[in-house]
Amino acid sequence: MKLALNLLTVFFFAITLSSCSTDTLDDDQNVAKSNDIVIPEAKTIEIEILELINQHRISIGLNELKSIDIIKGQAYSHTDYMIDIDEVNHDYFHNRKAYLQANADAQSVSENVAYGYSSANSVVNAWLNSEGHRQTIEGDFSHFEISAEKNANDKWYFTNIFIKK
Repeated sequence: MKLALNLLTVFFFAITLSSCSTDTLDDDQNVAKSNDIVIPEAKTIEIEILELINQHRISIGLNELKSIDIIKGQAYSHTDYMIDIDEVNHDYFHNRKAYLQANADAQSVSENVAYGYSSANSVVNAWLNSEGHRQTIEGDFSHFEISAEKNANDKWYFTNIFIKK
């Protein structure tokens, strides 16, 4: 089953260069402690992504999502991890979920990840044109954050995490 899931993940990545996850994934890595979390300053591309997502949500009658640092720290850690291993994935999603449940009172958690898009518009449009990613963006959430980081080859990696309090 895990092999089939991995093959499906690789296939989907090859087609869209982006992915999403909900609270159904599990793994064995320890949940990060609060003093291990880095919360970097927001980049222009990150602010633009958050604004575009909120504009979309408002345009279809959904609530605007609020940004909180604790989510930013989890998103940044995962983006940094993806860059380190040079792979877009949802590894250790269960740990991010557990951390946000324990430290941000999250009732539900989901994430979208992506690689290689060069602008806020391009990554948000890719997510909105993918049913699973759009469902995450349009989901029943109250808060979100994004991390966008460039690898050594100047390619962007993205982790966008959503929670409902």
